[in-house]
Amino acid sequence: MEGLVTALAHARPAWKSRSSAVVETAKHLFDEVVHFLKKGGLWWGLAISVGAAVLTLALATVVVVGWPADRFKGEGPTNVGRDRHVVIRAIAIVAKNLAGAVLVLLGLIMAIPGVPGQGLLTALIGLTLLSFPGKRRLERRFVRIPALLGAINRLRARFARPPLEID
Repeated sequence: MEGLVTALAHARPAWKSRSSAVVETAKHLFDEVVHFLKKGGLWWGLAISVGAAVLTLALATVVVVGWPADRFKGEGPTNVGRDRHVVIRAIAIVAKNLAGAVLVLLGLIMAIPGVPGQGLLTALIGLTLLSFPGKRRLERRFVRIPALLGAINRLRARFARPPLEID
């Protein structure tokens, strides 16, 4: 037992040093970004921001137009990929969930007033990629927001797609 306590006592400083290294790296990165913006990188920042807004709009359009009209009807998971090897399926599930989490976070950031991009729509797309209990119910609740459903159906109509059917 004494050996375990000694090992834990020595492990704590190593954890602290790793944590402080991460904090120092984040501070250094932040300082570099501030320095870049002060040197005239503001225009690059603006270009990246506008580019990201255009890219999210294009991605959102492709995904939303590609959804079948009954995407938010029915219960349970789909049978997509069930015939694949278990390792490939596991990698695909992890990648899909990681992409979904990133899109939800980006969507929530873009939903803040003043941040360019399709915030709620990007978050909804990310939500559809995630796998967790109660996801379908949350998706339906999200897509029932009148402004979001109206925007989605107007976008689908522009590409001659039928409006989404909601339970």
